[in-house]
Amino acid sequence: MSSQARLSSPDVILRLVAAAPLQWLLPCLILMNTDHQFGNLICISCNKKHPILEGLPVHLRFHGMISREEADQLLSVAEGSYLIRESQRQPGTYTLALRFGNQTRNFRLYYDGKHFVGEKRFESIHDLVTDGLITLYIETKAAEYIAKMTINPIYEHIGYTTLNREPTNKKHTVTVRETVDGKESTGDNDIIEKRLTSLVRRATLKENEHIPKYEKVHSFKVHTFRGPHWCEYCANFMWGLIAQGVKCADCGLNVHKQCSKMVPNDCKPDLKHVKKVYSCDLTTLVKAHFTKRPMVVDMCIREIESRGLNSEGLYRVSGFSDLIEDVKMAFDRDGEKADISVNTYEDINIITGALKLYFRDLPIPLITYDAYPKFIDSAKTTNPDEQLELLHEALKLLPPAHCETLRYLMAHLKRVTLHEKENLMNAENLGIVFGPTLMRAPELDAMAALNDIRYQRLVVEMLIKNEDILF
Repeated sequence: MSSQARLSSPDVILRLVAAAPLQWLLPCLILMNTDHQFGNLICISCNKKHPILEGLPVHLRFHGMISREEADQLLSVAEGSYLIRESQRQPGTYTLALRFGNQTRNFRLYYDGKHFVGEKRFESIHDLVTDGLITLYIETKAAEYIAKMTINPIYEHIGYTTLNREPTNKKHTVTVRETVDGKESTGDNDIIEKRLTSLVRRATLKENEHIPKYEKVHSFKVHTFRGPHWCEYCANFMWGLIAQGVKCADCGLNVHKQCSKMVPNDCKPDLKHVKKVYSCDLTTLVKAHFTKRPMVVDMCIREIESRGLNSEGLYRVSGFSDLIEDVKMAFDRDGEKADISVNTYEDINIITGALKLYFRDLPIPLITYDAYPKFIDSAKTTNPDEQLELLHEALKLLPPAHCETLRYLMAHLKRVTLHEKENLMNAENLGIVFGPTLMRAPELDAMAALNDIRYQRLVVEMLIKNEDILF
């Protein structure tokens, strides 16, 4: 098969070509689209199977304990040839010897169910070698260009560039239609709507004044892309067989690992990637649903204030745990359409339990780990004026979405205390309930965390009592 036939499209034009001829790039694309067949290898010196050698091509011999010089002589016949040898310096360990650039390179070879010499792990040694050759080839031929890849990124000019990503939020698609067409559209326009790019999505979100302008860091995870792929930050080719780059788990942005360090904190989560409410990062959730606060907080508080403010032991009395779990699953499944009305859950303690569970399940607490020490310091201070000053400083350390949610919750709890004669819940009692719910010590020291509980209670108590001043 010709090199052109191996390519995913006839018009592969890469900015990397500016630094090197196309002929060195084509072999890399060919290698990335080549199927290999492997077999188990039996060591010729001991006649036993070595797990570390699984996936080695059947035609390649394991050469036992030989020196670097012998390996170099054996591999000098061709570029890209390789063998496995047992180390003479450290018997029982293995070395991958690889011929590249007219010299033999030696890598310590590891096996934990997969083969690896660095971060990437491979099913077979041949895949490891192929990926290594691609990386060495590109980094050698385009080293200068790669170093300058992030200097003039396209991201700053047009943002997300992935094409054909369907919008997943109905409210959003209506906004886009009105912005583009100036009227409700039907028929052929609906087809256009379905083909909206994430670039249009990003531009629309910028223009919508009702969407909270919360900053959010991308949640990048190492990702393996199938077929040729391009970085959405620098628009350059993403090379390698596996783990060619990283992908944001919340918005789907695909970039080189080195480019991920340059991407601004402007993640705009897509509901296609954010599939639950509980245990989801708070800022991610509100940006995905285009809300100021998590809908579970707003809906639960509205329900509690409509029928539960006079309930004795509000927030202190626990609801039936199985029904609380039902509420959680309802929010995860139905989002803002979840039914938490009195017809479904007559006991208001189930709703208060669901709200407390939401805060306990946050991966980053409402009062974040970064802000935690400053809040604790405010509780340790006996001077009232100094307490308020420290609380003001601590609140500034919270992410905007966290601060807004905390403000809303404290205003609600203040209203709860106004019904103290009926519900028997004052600011001190609510502090006992919500202290460890909203705050978690960043240290792993169990004793230190235990000692902080009393200060956590005081923090929440002070926030409730001074809600009108602090927020």
